[in-house]
Amino acid sequence: MSYQSPPSNNNFNQFRRETIRPMAVGGAFYPIDKDALDKLLASYFNPFANKTSYDYVNAVIVPHAGYVFSGEVAAKAIAQIDPMADYECIFIIGASHQIYIHGASVNVSYDYYDSPLGKIKVDKEIGNKLLNENNCFVWKPEAHDREHCLEVELPLLKYHLKKMPPIVPIIIGTDAINIIADITKALKPYFNKNCLFVISCDFSHYPNYEDANKADKRTGDAIMTGKIKDFLDILQENRLLFPKMATSACGHSAVEVLLLLIANNPDIKINHIDYKNSGDSPYGEKDRVVGYHSFTFTRIVHKEEFSLTNDEKQTLLHIARQTISNRLFHNNTPVCKPEDITDTLKVHCGAFVTLHEHGKLRGCIGRFGEKQSLHMLIEEMAISAAFHDPRFYPVQSEELNDIEIEISVLTPLKRIHDINDFTLGKQGIYIEKNGRSGTFLPQVANDVNWTKEEFLGHCSQDKAGLGWEGWKDANLYTYEAIIFSEGEKL
Repeated sequence: MSYQSPPSNNNFNQFRRETIRPMAVGGAFYPIDKDALDKLLASYFNPFANKTSYDYVNAVIVPHAGYVFSGEVAAKAIAQIDPMADYECIFIIGASHQIYIHGASVNVSYDYYDSPLGKIKVDKEIGNKLLNENNCFVWKPEAHDREHCLEVELPLLKYHLKKMPPIVPIIIGTDAINIIADITKALKPYFNKNCLFVISCDFSHYPNYEDANKADKRTGDAIMTGKIKDFLDILQENRLLFPKMATSACGHSAVEVLLLLIANNPDIKINHIDYKNSGDSPYGEKDRVVGYHSFTFTRIVHKEEFSLTNDEKQTLLHIARQTISNRLFHNNTPVCKPEDITDTLKVHCGAFVTLHEHGKLRGCIGRFGEKQSLHMLIEEMAISAAFHDPRFYPVQSEELNDIEIEISVLTPLKRIHDINDFTLGKQGIYIEKNGRSGTFLPQVANDVNWTKEEFLGHCSQDKAGLGWEGWKDANLYTYEAIIFSEGEKL
């Protein structure tokens, strides 16, 4: 029988207090003091602070031991993820250290997981969907309450990701390959570019240092093939070759799910990131060790370059002008025909609307963030540019015929760490630091005779309020723009 969620009670839910899964191993596996944890995690992630390009990471395999033993190995893999990545959710999957389960337990009891860096939201909607639709999923509180294999990954993820998405915590409690296959089938729809899969797994348990290196290399090489048969064969062979070893992979069932998820997918590339064992730690012994691998699974994302047809550009220009006209003359004229709103104009992206009058700037307002459809954003930015730019008086009705409208549709922001990665005149710059931000559109370079450093200095000083050299230790982002206006032939 599949799990059925209890009937909703609006009066109850309205006043229900949030439930938070408390830390089970904080203070033991990782520092529970926020400042101490921040300092430790900074030491792990700072070597990657100047990384300028990222592949799309769809999954990682990371260890789950105490940070003094495996934290650096895990952090190296998580550091390969773009910190600005915008995942919809993270599936964190491990194997039970506590109980046997005829399947897997997905945690839907808690609204959040606690951590020294702040609470982390649980995606209960996805969790309940898995429970309701799949017999291989159950809810077993005792599988999660004292389990560490998921918990230790959370501070690493929350520290690195600028936007921490909700998590789906899953504990697998069986080795049965047919049930592993059922779990994989249920998770398959979520294994896409919108979700990150974090597989929690330590490797060899309790051989000596030399045997651990040998056994773990064999296991790691098997994972690199991407074939579950190779992985299962090596687990069996290692039992014979290293009889004193308790296991080749503590969490192998979670790894098996991932290998089944990537089967026959040519767009997934497996990358081995790091290996150490507890004997490499100053706190470990050489005669009885635990092995720690980390891997990333990167996806080739096939994207068509965003572009606008001439008709779509004309539609956006018409929307901007009609919106301003309606405000000036108190009309309710539709800003465009419904059939003119193409799928492209429904895409969420940033844009600026710029007004010129007799060749001089009369208003310019835009927004990043990609939080609403392009055609709706143009309406909003047209109103803002005409009536809410603090540098100018609001546009008057008698001016409208002299106003020329220019629109800049923006590509997604790209973080840079070196101004050599910024192309003056082709790319715009966005500077952000301590809640202050400012930008210059790409076309600004055509209106001034500044060097790249002057361009950045003026943006930092005049737009972001950070001072002339404030850009040097700020977050820098570039973007490109599709620029078109009423004054050009489309």
